[in-house]
Amino acid sequence: MLIIPAIDLKDGCVVRLVRGEAAQATVFSNDPVEVALRWRSEGAEYLHVVDLNGAFEAGPAQFGMVVQIARESGLPTEVGGGIRTRDTVLRYLNAGLDRVIIGTRALESPGWLAKLCEEFPGRIAAGVDARGGHVAVRGWVETSEVTALELARLLSDIPLRAVIFTDISADGTLAGPAIESTRAFAEMIRLPVIASGGVGSIEHLRQIARLPVEGAIIGRALYTGEVSLAEAIAATRTNERPTSNIQRPSSND
Repeated sequence: MLIIPAIDLKDGCVVRLVRGEAAQATVFSNDPVEVALRWRSEGAEYLHVVDLNGAFEAGPAQFGMVVQIARESGLPTEVGGGIRTRDTVLRYLNAGLDRVIIGTRALESPGWLAKLCEEFPGRIAAGVDARGGHVAVRGWVETSEVTALELARLLSDIPLRAVIFTDISADGTLAGPAIESTRAFAEMIRLPVIASGGVGSIEHLRQIARLPVEGAIIGRALYTGEVSLAEAIAATRTNERPTSNIQRPSSND
């Protein structure tokens, strides 16, 4: 299973939120590039970057920093946060990002999303964030009437590279991933799934590795030292899990 370090950006700093609450942001570094280089040195093969300002403001707010992270780390990097237009997608891809993550518009405009996937094959992922089983949008500020499983069925017919699933109740808590909701989502959708949220130990990662997912995003536990990236990578590479259509993300996809 691919372990993907998260770099969440807010006002130019690397932060972690608890359950998506901006008021509960903890600043871990004011040098995001240095953080990216650290994860690369510890064995990261891929980076997950989120522009939190962009998510709240509905547009890319830290474009330059995101691009700098991708370029200076030399790692294939995905980015999410406020990406709601084709122009923004194109701008990121032309700047060297491996793929972009569409959240709010994945729910609101599935037809647009499908066309985007056809235009940029292998470069588009969707982010499905669930609160109480329902899809949260617009930086997790709003919760829709659509359930995550309903959206899973809808997205299954769209040629997305991957879907990042987050159960908001677990995100940033270190208390453990939402195994059952993640399992239900991964079993419902016919696309590669990346799990996100709640990891606080190596055992939590082993639990995720038993699910039909291709990767896990880990954030706060790396920054607090609860989990070593090198140990996480080693542990999940030796862990047995169900056979699935898992493939490793690649900048050549």
